[in-house]
Amino acid sequence: MASLFGEEYFFHYIFYFLPKFHTFVKIIKKTIIMAKFKRILLKLSGESLAGEKGYGIDVVRLNEYARQIKEIHDMGVEIGIVIGGGNIFRGLQGAGKGFDRVKGDQMGMCATVINSLGLSSALGAAGCKSRVMTAIRMEPIGEFYNKFKAIEALENGEVVIMSGGTGNPYFTTDTGSSLRGIEIEADVMLKGTRVDGVYTADPEKDPTATKYHDITFDEIYNKNLRVMDLTATTMCKENGLPIYVFNMDIPGNLKKVMEGEDIGTLVHN
Repeated sequence: MASLFGEEYFFHYIFYFLPKFHTFVKIIKKTIIMAKFKRILLKLSGESLAGEKGYGIDVVRLNEYARQIKEIHDMGVEIGIVIGGGNIFRGLQGAGKGFDRVKGDQMGMCATVINSLGLSSALGAAGCKSRVMTAIRMEPIGEFYNKFKAIEALENGEVVIMSGGTGNPYFTTDTGSSLRGIEIEADVMLKGTRVDGVYTADPEKDPTATKYHDITFDEIYNKNLRVMDLTATTMCKENGLPIYVFNMDIPGNLKKVMEGEDIGTLVHN
């Protein structure tokens, strides 16, 4: 009987495994090339989460977001997420209606936790492991935020959803996302909105507004453009965290950003 390691079997193994190994290498190579950023902070709008309803959580939109996030998670991207709460309650608007500003902001923080739990549930249903961390203690609803635990979870392949803003009143979720992006050492903040970038004016109000494909933080200040609030923008500028603004409401756009397609506006130093 011929040996299993004889010449005949040797060539049989080579011809059987070589094509499979080549395919495996191509898959790995494609994954590496496709992922433009290794670690991101994704800022999602609470208003966008409301979808066509205009309030609360639109399940269709929620599941669309989960699918998009899973797409880039499968590419090996480490994903931190901050979600606004404007679809439920916005503290500043509440203050304008007679609410105490501190209590109003605390209500807004709770709104971000509700949205975060909803997204975490949708991600779980899509087969993507995630954890919710909160800026104020509310175990067992979420784990109290800690930079090092967040980074450890990211490195272990979990999507980390950081809720509750900064945990303090008078700060927006934009500022919270800037802070968390800097803390987790993200390569970029991806600001998912309902417009496809930064314009010279509000494109929903001014049809003559033109889009910037690339703009500096200094130009944002000088032209008085509202990408994020001033505190959040300054934090990103001073800590070298670029912002990429794009339309998250179009399915597939998040993956296009990670593939390097120019579909939004890059804000940088």
